[in-house]
Amino acid sequence: MHKSEFGVIGLGVMGKSISLNIAENGFSTSVYNRICEGEENVVDDFIHSTSLKNINGFTNLKSFVEGIERPRRILIMIKAGTAIDTIIQQILPFLHKGDVIIDGGNSLFTDTQRRTIYLNQAEIDFIGCGISGGEEGARKGPSIMPGGSFESYLKVAPILEKIAAKDNSGKPCCTFIGNDGAGHFIKMIHNGIEYAEMQLIAEVYSILKVSFTNDEISKLFHEWNIENTGNYLLEITSKILTKKEGNNYLIDLILDKSGNKGTGSWSSKTALDLGFPGTMITAAVFDRFISSFKKDRVELSKNLTRKVHFNAPKIEDLKKAYQFARIINHHQGFLLMKEASKTYNWNLNFSEIARIWTNGCIIRSKFMEKSIEILKNNSDYLKDNQTFNSLHDNEDAIVETLKYGLENRIPLNTLNASFNYWMSITSERLPANIIQAQRDFFGAHTYQRIDKKEQEYFHTTW
Repeated sequence: MHKSEFGVIGLGVMGKSISLNIAENGFSTSVYNRICEGEENVVDDFIHSTSLKNINGFTNLKSFVEGIERPRRILIMIKAGTAIDTIIQQILPFLHKGDVIIDGGNSLFTDTQRRTIYLNQAEIDFIGCGISGGEEGARKGPSIMPGGSFESYLKVAPILEKIAAKDNSGKPCCTFIGNDGAGHFIKMIHNGIEYAEMQLIAEVYSILKVSFTNDEISKLFHEWNIENTGNYLLEITSKILTKKEGNNYLIDLILDKSGNKGTGSWSSKTALDLGFPGTMITAAVFDRFISSFKKDRVELSKNLTRKVHFNAPKIEDLKKAYQFARIINHHQGFLLMKEASKTYNWNLNFSEIARIWTNGCIIRSKFMEKSIEILKNNSDYLKDNQTFNSLHDNEDAIVETLKYGLENRIPLNTLNASFNYWMSITSERLPANIIQAQRDFFGAHTYQRIDKKEQEYFHTTW
């Protein structure tokens, strides 16, 4: 029997789409899905749904693995967590030295580090691979973020780079990220940035909703999207706002409770672990948590006297505030990656990461395209004079936007987090001296002094 060049485990939405992408790009592909209640005919239905002749379907793992040429390249597209460990244990007896397992789900990067060590002991290569773009991206070209050994990447690069989205110069939005969990780490941060980007648009919408119709907001977002503020999430939101179900706008029928799959929370926790102020991602995660308390929110709101909205928001200020917050969001996300790169010795290339995020992924944008050069020439966004000056010039606009939110009882937690970070990071003095004095008072933790050497520490009997 002719053996396939590549294998995919898991025929969920993403697994199906990426399998078709691989096969359409000329690679013979084997696909596997388990047989269980509700999934008895998944493989047959998938094979019968396509006219492609270079896809083979399997429901037996041994036959699936043995039907792939060596060194085997197998992409796992199932839910992250213990299921990944289970499937690895199931296929491991059929693998040989030098075979490559690729985890294409949203696995926690520390799990990837653990699995890398385990599989290396069995002389099996393991790649933790972030894949962004959703169903459409997987089908037409996602952004792909593989981490592992460079030698293992070379084994899969011809296929991954072929199926990836292409940037403006035609290069694949796929590159070797770094060792062990690096690929899954930057996918996690991608999703953290995405959380904040989504929440920022939601907050802008909540301000506009006071005075404008869904069609008017949609038109405004469309106009912004063709300007420097353009990004994929803004584009799809402009379309979401005009979708109708009968005479009703669908957006007005959707319950205001946000889902949360974990990558945003992981980003926030990792920022805490690394001692980094990822304030915007954390604010966005907490906003999703707060939204889930719908019953409490409804009950508490009944105790308030509704405030009348007298004035429409200033659109130009709102646009500038949105631009301001997006820059801070990207700044924090990339600095968090920088901190992790030092901690885990990954040697991440931030300009290259920005490049592969210019197409295929959810946070692709015109600003991301600019970020390639910004991060090539500077250690972070605030070291770039044009970016810094843009933030400085837009201070008044975000202040006015936040004042509008306060006056009209519109929660703007993520916009507020961006401005508070900016004020703090650009303040020569912060009130941390009070905290240090308090810590020394109750716990003798000592403090430093501005009139002494930095290496000297002092304690006072208060």
